[in-house]
Amino acid sequence: MGPMRGAVASWGKGRTFSSSAASLNKKWDAVVVGGGHNGLTAAAYLARAGLSVAVLERRHVLGGAAVTEEIVPGFRFSRCSYLQSLLRPSVIRELELARHGLKLLRRSPSSFTPCLDGRYLLLGPDAGLNHSEIAKFSKKDALAFPRYEEQLKKFCEFMDYLLESSTPEVRHDVASLLFQVKDKLRKSTFWGHILQQTVTLGQKDMLDFVDLLLSPASKVLNNWFETEVLKATLATDAVIGSMASVHTPGSGYVLLHHVMGETDGERGVWSYVEGGMGSVSLAISNAAREAGVHVVTNAEVDQIIIDENTGVATGVALLDGTKVHSSSVLSNATPYKTFMELVPPNILTEDFLRLIKNIDYSSGTTKINLAVSRLPQFGCCNAHVLEPGPQHVGTIHIGCESMESIDIACKDALNGIPSRRPIIEMTIPSALDRTISPPGQHVINLFIQYTPYELTKGSWQDPNVREAFAQSCFSLIDEYAPGFSSSIIGYDMLTPPDLEREFGLTGGNIFHGAMGLDSIFLMRPVKGWSDYRTPVKGLYLCGSGTHPGGGVMAAPGRNAASVVINDMKKMR
Repeated sequence: MGPMRGAVASWGKGRTFSSSAASLNKKWDAVVVGGGHNGLTAAAYLARAGLSVAVLERRHVLGGAAVTEEIVPGFRFSRCSYLQSLLRPSVIRELELARHGLKLLRRSPSSFTPCLDGRYLLLGPDAGLNHSEIAKFSKKDALAFPRYEEQLKKFCEFMDYLLESSTPEVRHDVASLLFQVKDKLRKSTFWGHILQQTVTLGQKDMLDFVDLLLSPASKVLNNWFETEVLKATLATDAVIGSMASVHTPGSGYVLLHHVMGETDGERGVWSYVEGGMGSVSLAISNAAREAGVHVVTNAEVDQIIIDENTGVATGVALLDGTKVHSSSVLSNATPYKTFMELVPPNILTEDFLRLIKNIDYSSGTTKINLAVSRLPQFGCCNAHVLEPGPQHVGTIHIGCESMESIDIACKDALNGIPSRRPIIEMTIPSALDRTISPPGQHVINLFIQYTPYELTKGSWQDPNVREAFAQSCFSLIDEYAPGFSSSIIGYDMLTPPDLEREFGLTGGNIFHGAMGLDSIFLMRPVKGWSDYRTPVKGLYLCGSGTHPGGGVMAAPGRNAASVVINDMKKMR
């Protein structure tokens, strides 16, 4: 996609697939549409429960957006997702992902924000480092920061139960009296647990929690801190992957969503994955294969088969005409893709389809993956280094010196133009992972905001438009790291339309739908259908468009599998 793009190669090693769909000629208990990390997770849990499961992946490689590919020869890119923290500890433990090859590379420090005036801010899991770094700007903020982190930790602990539970949705099917009683008991247990946690949290903290959920990130951060560069660094988590500004009400929730993860039991710590993010999908697929899951790549599903008489999903039809029959179908595709493109017409009601069409899939995200000949040399560090230093290990925030700069960048995109001074999160995974680039050279990921899906002038399909925007990003980095542009060997660029076309992300939205307060919990993907079931009996959703949402979390896949297993028990 970039002008210097090389041939595409998959992450290959350990990949589990069948060379053709011929081996699918049997009836399965479950067929999973899409081999992204959530689809693979659901498949693994279903197979471990004794069900026969097939996973059908459209692309040549598994992983969906959690994938590693060699675009520039010798350099292995995490093409979409690029950091790990949200992957649920329960999934890592239950599927024994470490045994299946998952190796996390903890980052410390985890954040570096260079400033054009020669200063910089480092942050990470080391409390002493945080205090000394923030104190360079404000002693008051240095004292407040541990309290801020402690409060977010409390809120994350409150959220843990919600993340690993299916929602207490009102059931649409008519179940037996026994199952109705069990359903009511489950919901009573759920709400009782939430009430107990609310009481434990206390009124003051609960009010602060509600304030965080409802307020703009700018208000939350202004109430805590006075240093602009600190507030801007923290605010990037609140707007990542969205078209929201730091001043958008509810953006505080996404701030929480991005600190609720952990690495090796340490809350809020993000890590690289050895071998790139495809190694997460590879480990899950290895666990699934060990449990008996059959995986087929290059198997694009054209339509979900619905029995004309019963209205029940009975399998899928592939693009090549192959029919795969099953007792249940789980879709790891976005809700829009599932209901508007895969379910045959005239099956779903207009009211339901209207809800699906009105899901917010707006995206302001472009991802550029680069192969470079040397590390960036940041002017504020006053040192020419050949080996990675603290400034290279974590997320490097470019153009994030004030919350106002983030808001201005967002306003550009809302007016249909790519941000003139984009907000860039740079990561250099090869600083810790020596398996993804040649010696002395590096892989760099740029997660860039804001870029609208449709441009008021020009098109993302125009190579000149693409090249102009890429060069504007490289030039901005040059301001902070002189000579950066001259180190570029090759790159791969994914705009919102590219993310949609290549990875099936509707609108280019990395979360399978916005994470606003109107699109989470009982409202995700739409009101009345938050429990992974759908209006089509036997068809379930298991992707990030369901509760608890996006990110490489695997909770939607795990939760959906639990619902399917319970429904299967009811039928037997």
